[in-house]
Amino acid sequence: MNCPDCGEHAEANDRYCENCGGSLQLRRTPSGGPIGRVGGVTVAGCVGCGSSVGDDGYCETCGRAQPTGRDRMEYDLDLVAGVSDRGRARARNEDSMAFGVVGPPGAPRSVVAVVCDGVGSTERADAASQAGVDAALEAIVDSLLAESTPRAATEDGAAAAYAAVGELARPNSPDTAPSCTFVSAVVTPSEITVGWIGDSRAYWVPSSPDVPSRRLTTDDTLVAQLVAAGMDEAEAAASLNAHALARWVGADAEQAPPHVTVLQPEAPGRLILCSDGLWNYLPEAESLAAKVSDAEPLKVAAELTSIANELGGHDNITVVVIPVEGPLAGPSMDTEGKVP
Repeated sequence: MNCPDCGEHAEANDRYCENCGGSLQLRRTPSGGPIGRVGGVTVAGCVGCGSSVGDDGYCETCGRAQPTGRDRMEYDLDLVAGVSDRGRARARNEDSMAFGVVGPPGAPRSVVAVVCDGVGSTERADAASQAGVDAALEAIVDSLLAESTPRAATEDGAAAAYAAVGELARPNSPDTAPSCTFVSAVVTPSEITVGWIGDSRAYWVPSSPDVPSRRLTTDDTLVAQLVAAGMDEAEAAASLNAHALARWVGADAEQAPPHVTVLQPEAPGRLILCSDGLWNYLPEAESLAAKVSDAEPLKVAAELTSIANELGGHDNITVVVIPVEGPLAGPSMDTEGKVP
């Protein structure tokens, strides 16, 4: 094969180009985050109305100034794309996303994606989420290239996130240690493996209207625990601190393996990873699926982000979209690898 960066010949099992040093096995978001908009402009159009944005950073139709830096991050790798937006109420964006395509061009490839939502009540939540996604992505990819299973790679990714976020803590302020939630996906030609800690979510939206959409994750929150114990959902939601996290990633968290679920879709569709800035407005799988168009992944992510902003944008919003071609035969499995 040839290096996608410089065109130099390389062997199929080489990880890096001997000529330019570029990765031959991974195309990914930049480490540290895709700060600002791709190429200096919003690829998906104005964040307000979707129209074209001029070189001066203002919408040519509605005149809205477009956000820069971490306020609005977009990235597109064709097989996966994502948008992370500050929203309308928060002072800064404390969400982060990292994703990549693993494998040489022309060969079957896997997609890896991670979304972390910084816990706003802790210090440097934005640094926590960015450290979490970068460390997790690198660990998952390294594990896959070492021929680990997607489940084992997912567990390695969560462990790396714990370690990276934990290093940000200051010994004299344990109560405000930087922390975040975690959700990841490994999409191979045969299955989808999702891991999570906290309340960031993954949804499966089939292309066929005859196949129901599904939420693949369960929240690590007090309200979810109360509902699982048999309490009425409305009563549980009204409980004190009902939406407080029961699990998170950080120096003050109890480190344990992530929840893991495996899906073998019966039809093509879209896998969507998101923070609560989106799902708070569209919590049910069917309500989210109704807003998912058949456009390319970056446009879908931008459309869902715009909907969350139009509905109030009270929190940071991150959406990563992975189109999955299929069908891939077989049912989904629970965390023990059993058919539910």
